[in-house]
Amino acid sequence: MNWILLTTMFSLNQTVVTEFVLQGFSEHPSLRLFLTGCFLSLYTVALMGNMVIIALITSSTGLHTPMYFFLCNLATMDIICTSSVLPKALVGLLSEENTISFKGCMAQLFFLVWSEASELLLFTVMAYDRYVAICSPLHYSSRMSPQLCGTLAVAVWSICAVNASVHTGLMTRLSFCGPKVITHFFCEIPPLLQLSCSPTYVNTFMTLVADVFYGGINFVLTLLSYGCIIASILRMRSAEGKRKAFSTCSSHLIVVSVYYSSVFCAYISPGSSYSPERNKFTAVLYSVLSPTLNPLIYSLRNKDVKRALRRLLPSFSY
Repeated sequence: MNWILLTTMFSLNQTVVTEFVLQGFSEHPSLRLFLTGCFLSLYTVALMGNMVIIALITSSTGLHTPMYFFLCNLATMDIICTSSVLPKALVGLLSEENTISFKGCMAQLFFLVWSEASELLLFTVMAYDRYVAICSPLHYSSRMSPQLCGTLAVAVWSICAVNASVHTGLMTRLSFCGPKVITHFFCEIPPLLQLSCSPTYVNTFMTLVADVFYGGINFVLTLLSYGCIIASILRMRSAEGKRKAFSTCSSHLIVVSVYYSSVFCAYISPGSSYSPERNKFTAVLYSVLSPTLNPLIYSLRNKDVKRALRRLLPSFSY
């Protein structure tokens, strides 16, 4: 009886958090107007660029190849990633206090984790696609069949949705008793775990498992694919062929390097070394800048895409 009474008194004394306050960039009030303009511009470019890529690939038969199919998937995930973060960040920059409900925070966390993990897996799939195209060009059509490409895309979306569901479900089981200020401009796993007043061992372990799989194994597979690609390119006799192949690979490697570096800094670090300022900066790289640059680096510099865009818009010139 005494144990039940003590438990009840403890529960009454706890203040259950029903909403969080996103700190955002409140520590830099003089930069709010500038940041609002930058983020709004980047969001507009990201949405327009990725939507154009999706429209071009779906409407142009000449772009119905595995490479562009995966680019279409990447563009879709980029839209989900930026749309889960930037609208709320813009509201926070324009308001005195940026609050988000607990359910809204969990929804934002789900879509963010889903899109981040999907992009990492898609990078690996795209690296394998380029590996087959450059190292085994005669077997490309048979190895990268439409059935295999569809299966890979469904697998990426499904596996990452399950991963996001696990992390979000584990987060909802934690208790948040206050404080309720998230030292970030969106709901992310590390700052949320710092606010929990219940044990986070399971969450930390599952985050580590996800880091090893998405950030470790996929990173190694991507490096192996491009190691074989570079070795194959160096054996080419045609200087023009080398130039084209290196141009394609360098663009992809730049985006992969920036994305992996920012994700590693944000997630693969001990809790004691967590830095809100550093994490905000790295988060801007993978959630804002990368989705904005991807259409430009991967597609808009490509002659096939320019040709398709010119057919869609006769007035387009380059």
